[in-house]
Amino acid sequence: MTVRYYLYISDAKVDMLLAQIDPDFGRRSTTEAGVSVKLFSARRSVEAPVPDRTAKLERVLRHLDETGQTGSVDEPGPYFRGTLPMQWGPLDGGNGGSLVYFGGRTGQTILGLGGAGGHVLGSSAPQAQEFAPSSVPTLLSGLASAFAADSATPPAEESSLAWVHTAGRLLRGPRQPVEFVARRLLSGPSPYPELDASPGMRVLLGSPLYVALAD
Repeated sequence: MTVRYYLYISDAKVDMLLAQIDPDFGRRSTTEAGVSVKLFSARRSVEAPVPDRTAKLERVLRHLDETGQTGSVDEPGPYFRGTLPMQWGPLDGGNGGSLVYFGGRTGQTILGLGGAGGHVLGSSAPQAQEFAPSSVPTLLSGLASAFAADSATPPAEESSLAWVHTAGRLLRGPRQPVEFVARRLLSGPSPYPELDASPGMRVLLGSPLYVALAD
């Protein structure tokens, strides 16, 4: 198992995927060894330990890699992995909940990763949203609440990726090198090519399975 310093693990997504790819993983198993001598029978039961959250995560990541579902930030599949310097911090998710958002970019892609603040390790953030924190409506609502007042060019309503682009320009917080695997939610051409340093930039929004510090 890879040793990582985790910042975020989405147990909800890991458990949902694990139930589909390997439903027997994590169940307690009992092995019985019996020795019979005439009328006497001795039995010994050995219970396997329940896998912890990182073991379940590793099982899911292995399946995604083996089935070719994991792409890169610039060429995402249904899932994508990467290692980037990213700024991150909490956003108000509304409805009493909280979000955490990671923002970064490659030479070709403006990237945003968002999920439940309660999945940050050590967090006690409430999770009372009407929709799942990692759903597109909740993430876009959180971005709009956080950045609408500071945006000189408010995103057009018809462009969901515009909020991801805006967050990439306005996000404040510590910049740290991190590694991650995330589910692709939205991707497409940059809605503001005139603001991009490079032509042909794309925008990608995802929800992470995990985020960890990278060396």
